[in-house]
Amino acid sequence: MMEDVQRHSVHTLVFRSLKRSHDMFLSNQGILPPVDEKAEAIRRSLKARDSYGLVFDDIKKMKAMKQLQDVEAGPNPPPPGTGIDSHQENAIVPYTDTSLMTRGPGLSQSQHTALMKRAPTMPKPKWHAPWKLYRVIAGHLGWVRCVTVEPGNEWFATGAADRIIKIWDLASGQLKVSLTGHVSTVRGLAVSNRHPYLFSCGEDRQVKCWDLEYNKVIRHYHGHLSAVYTLALHPTIDVLVTAGRDSTARVWDMRTKANVHTLTGHTHTVASVICQPAEPQIVTGSHDTTIRLWDLAAGKSMCTLTNHKKSVRSLIFHPTLYMFASGSPDNIKQWKCPDGKFIQNLSGHNAIVNCLAVNPEGVLVSGGDNGTLHFWDWRTGYNFQRLQAPVQPGSMDSEAGIFSMTYDHSGSRLITTEADKTIKIYKEDDTATEESHPVNWKPDILKRRKF
Repeated sequence: MMEDVQRHSVHTLVFRSLKRSHDMFLSNQGILPPVDEKAEAIRRSLKARDSYGLVFDDIKKMKAMKQLQDVEAGPNPPPPGTGIDSHQENAIVPYTDTSLMTRGPGLSQSQHTALMKRAPTMPKPKWHAPWKLYRVIAGHLGWVRCVTVEPGNEWFATGAADRIIKIWDLASGQLKVSLTGHVSTVRGLAVSNRHPYLFSCGEDRQVKCWDLEYNKVIRHYHGHLSAVYTLALHPTIDVLVTAGRDSTARVWDMRTKANVHTLTGHTHTVASVICQPAEPQIVTGSHDTTIRLWDLAAGKSMCTLTNHKKSVRSLIFHPTLYMFASGSPDNIKQWKCPDGKFIQNLSGHNAIVNCLAVNPEGVLVSGGDNGTLHFWDWRTGYNFQRLQAPVQPGSMDSEAGIFSMTYDHSGSRLITTEADKTIKIYKEDDTATEESHPVNWKPDILKRRKF
């Protein structure tokens, strides 16, 4: 009973206090300044934008989309109240094809310009003929790890785990000569454009220079501390670059055998190295998931690309564009020289990508550890063909790995070296046409998730 009396008295006091405050403000209402309507409107709009800004943006997008649909539908004017207002010119416009870019009757010049800026165009891929296998060459007794084509386009050389370098006639596929000298797997080959020299490297830490007039080793390049996995020749100066499991790339003077630079910085095996005349002159890809661009004159790293999430096993320069591509199990990526600007991802080759090759027509091909070949249109990243290399009879399916590949100098033949101890040569299907093998291109395919 006592608690009820106390609660009632408290409520009475609160009510009297509120009434007193109300009466006080009511008596002062006449002397308050008048309400500024403009300031009140600004306050309300700011509060609305702060609380419901995202909703307003969505409404603008929907109205802009509706306007575009009306333009696409034809010359009929849009219903009243659905046109784009002047304050909606900067609305974000979703993807539309180029047919919508003609100026519609409901759009002003400035609105049309705004839509032109915001509607991306998705280029249609160039048609490429499909590729087919036309020759299988057997002769090695181990995994065939590397291949190179000589500048005259008459023969090519392969190196394998049987420690032998074999030279083959490109036209007939006949064996011309076998070179012995390595004591472990041959991992890299390159033929000089200006000298009758063939360079080879292997898991025996040796880098050899062969004189092709006598088919003998005339120079050794000593310095690597572990297996040498890759090598490349500079196209304009007498410099050889080798790299391997000691996490370094070494630059050699071809004639004096001097180790000009030792390019250090990678923290794992350097799996691929490529050279070009312009900056960056040397690019290396490593199992530490990075790509490094090097200044050959200074012998220092210009920049490090860290976009890949897994080991980078292959690099290739485009023959005509100032670009290069890198292959990794997560993605194939394209880059712009000289600063390594990222261009696009080529997704879908769900395997360890061991090798890449590209020809002047813009056909990029990637070879996987599971024997798959994926053919891509370089410009758009469209995957127009997929092949599974057949294994040699008597081999296990697990021996369907592709270790290296290259186009011949005409770009019309593709040579691959594989784990079933064979060399396979592919060429374009002459009977294919755009009607028999149409480009199955849809803009939706290009809406890839961003990495």
